[in-house]
Amino acid sequence: MAQSSLAPAAAPAAHEKLKALGILALNGMFDEMDAVSVLRYAITEVLPGDMAIVSSFGADSAVLLHMVAQVDPSLPVYFLETGKHFPETLNYVETLKTQLGLLNVHAIHPNADDVKRFDPNGDLWETDPDSCCHIRKTEPLEPITEQYGGWVTGRKRYQTAERGVLPHFELTSDDRIKVNPLAYFSDADVIEYRQAHNLPEHPLYAKGYKSIGCAPCTSAVADGEDPRAGRWRGLNKKECGIHYDFNGAIASPMSAATRHTLWKDGAFIADPFKDWAEGTNPSEARYVHVPMAEFLANRDAYLANPHPLGLKVLPGDAIEEVAGDLTRFASVAISFPAFTDGRGYSTARLLVERLNYAGEIRAVGDVLQDQIPHMWRCGFNALVVTHEPTREALKEKRLPEMALFYQPVGLSEVPMGTRPFLRRVS
Repeated sequence: MAQSSLAPAAAPAAHEKLKALGILALNGMFDEMDAVSVLRYAITEVLPGDMAIVSSFGADSAVLLHMVAQVDPSLPVYFLETGKHFPETLNYVETLKTQLGLLNVHAIHPNADDVKRFDPNGDLWETDPDSCCHIRKTEPLEPITEQYGGWVTGRKRYQTAERGVLPHFELTSDDRIKVNPLAYFSDADVIEYRQAHNLPEHPLYAKGYKSIGCAPCTSAVADGEDPRAGRWRGLNKKECGIHYDFNGAIASPMSAATRHTLWKDGAFIADPFKDWAEGTNPSEARYVHVPMAEFLANRDAYLANPHPLGLKVLPGDAIEEVAGDLTRFASVAISFPAFTDGRGYSTARLLVERLNYAGEIRAVGDVLQDQIPHMWRCGFNALVVTHEPTREALKEKRLPEMALFYQPVGLSEVPMGTRPFLRRVS
């Protein structure tokens, strides 16, 4: 095949090139276990000079990196240095570089300003692992992958149900070619290859760590347990977000609006709270806003729950019914199902002025920029905003100003048409 004329970042052309080859035909060219041939063809024929590999330097990374060293030891290899890796992993990077003769390994670090802004204490992984992965993995990697028409991964079919139909070659949703040479390898195949080539084992592998990522979110697995069961154990999370499956089952690219929708303290920040799911066990709920009716029905269980919780208040809910339990909640989310429904303003004022609630009061639902000055006046101190024009108005500080009041809040606001010295202090 002729030398590719693709320049870095010419992803759409690369996409068309792979389509021209025929994705089905391309995947049918190789035996399932012929990983080296898949890799060699991708590097030398499909996108020569326009491909890189992203490696976690985890439990079985040595296998794919050994193949890379055979085909092209100068292939760019990128390692996401999240700042949360085990020391053993960082040492393993140096071991493999030396022993395999890899000539072009680069560490990618998260943006220091993003870490300072969204994870100043380094504990975001505890409350919002998705946002932690986004800041420390997805965001730093995006500008790197944009330089190439394709990249190589070490994903395998056996690792998760979502990866069970993984092919050797993919057309991804971000217009890149993704190559998965080890797609058909089993855990036993990986071990056999590693032993056959006398490859160094990750220092944590013998301690039960079969899939290794960042230290806070990785645990050992028991015999017979899924190798990736130790990743984000106990959470409904299987991927860090950098892999977009060809059938969309693993993840799809996130827009800025879906990444950070919580406006608080003058900025959009990572939201520690997740959506409430029906059927949640009251004793296991954490970082969710519990609907008020649900809380009242299971009050004792929620009060005994040691985890952080919020309260969700719908139009028509009487907030006075939980007045004695408000200190239990780190946040109260007041729903605005429609722009014209103003009952949430009254709820916020009751919380602040009569019930002396001092925690977070957030508006959720139909939150538009014309409403926000009224919300601030009534006691809201956080907003969940998905409406893009409103998001831009908040970022650019273009909210409407209010100088005249017909219904004042507190004594500092003077209603239009009255003489302030005649106002009665109650």
